[in-house]
Amino acid sequence: MSPLLITAIVCMFSALGFYSIGVWSEKISGRLKVWHTVLFWIGLVFDTTGTTIMTQIAGKMDFDMHGITGALAILLMLGHGVWAVGVLLSKKENVLQSFHKFSIFVWIMWLVPFLSGMAGAMLK
Repeated sequence: MSPLLITAIVCMFSALGFYSIGVWSEKISGRLKVWHTVLFWIGLVFDTTGTTIMTQIAGKMDFDMHGITGALAILLMLGHGVWAVGVLLSKKENVLQSFHKFSIFVWIMWLVPFLSGMAGAMLK
């Protein structure tokens, strides 16, 4: 296995860890906090880095189910991070307490390309 592929895999699993901890700790705590938002952004950075490396290894981005859902997931994660910052700045308690619903939705949508990428790699 090439060092570049190992780096990409480590980035993707780091994204899974940081993003999952951010989303589920937000849900468990019942309120969006700054550190949750920091974890969302760290997850996005690792996901984007891993995706970029894997695209370079492949030499192209495929516009198949995995490629399209992956691109959408990155956009959703970006929107999620921006919205989380806006919610924190608004200081509206009802929104801070219900934001986890959107977080879980984005996390589930992110899992689709993550799992399809893993499955596709295992089948090769």
